[in-house]
Amino acid sequence: MSRQVFDEDFKRSTVQMMIEQNKPVAQAARELDINPNTLHNWKKKYSSEFIRESLPQMTEDQQLQAFQKRIRDLEEENAILKKAMHFFAKDHR
Repeated sequence: MSRQVFDEDFKRSTVQMMIEQNKPVAQAARELDINPNTLHNWKKKYSSEFIRESLPQMTEDQQLQAFQKRIRDLEEENAILKKAMHFFAKDHR
């Protein structure tokens, strides 16, 4: 199984497309035939660039909603990491 290598421009444009079209990661992954986890990592890495660029064009309510969604996503990621930490910290005898 060969590993695909994508350049930075492709990654950024993919994240920008997902944000602009409000496209879920799973749908974009199917369309581009890329692992959804890979797209989640790209989105985590590059989305702040595009969210910052688009904020001045948003109303305050839209900005608030974008920030609240980002907070929910980060809280969900933290919860998953905490569960994983507890799982691996258990003494498996």
